Amino acid sequence: MIVTGGQRNDGAVLGAVLAEIHVPRLGRGRPRTRPDAVLADRAYATGVIRNELRHRGIKAVIPDKRDQAAARKRRGSKGGRPTGLDVEAYKGRNVVERFFALAKQWRGIATRFDKLAITYRAGIALCAVLTWLRS
Repeated sequence: MIVTGGQRNDGAVLGAVLAEIHVPRLGRGRPRTRPDAVLADRAYATGVIRNELRHRGIKAVIPDKRDQAAARKRRGSKGGRPTGLDVEAYKGRNVVERFFALAKQWRGIATRFDKLAITYRAGIALCAVLTWLRS
């Protein structure tokens, strides 16, 4: 988890978020630091984000924006190749959205009363752990 200012977009810290990933292996060996895919909604369908993921060898499961697809069709053969979308993998994005909806039920997280980022991050971590323990 990386906490930023409310006015800062998520794409600006994508590299830092990807650098924080450490998934332990079931057996021996170093933890995984690269996800197989990143699932996101249309707001993240920018060239910068797609290039960052492509550079790291991560599959982007992000649908095209409607205006980008329309512009590509208008340009015809010069419009470029449409990005592929794994529809089955994209169906799993609702898990993340449901966690955000659940986390926003906590008053302190939804309204961000905490003045320090570290206490806000601790609240989100506590919410995640309690959610995980309930499931």
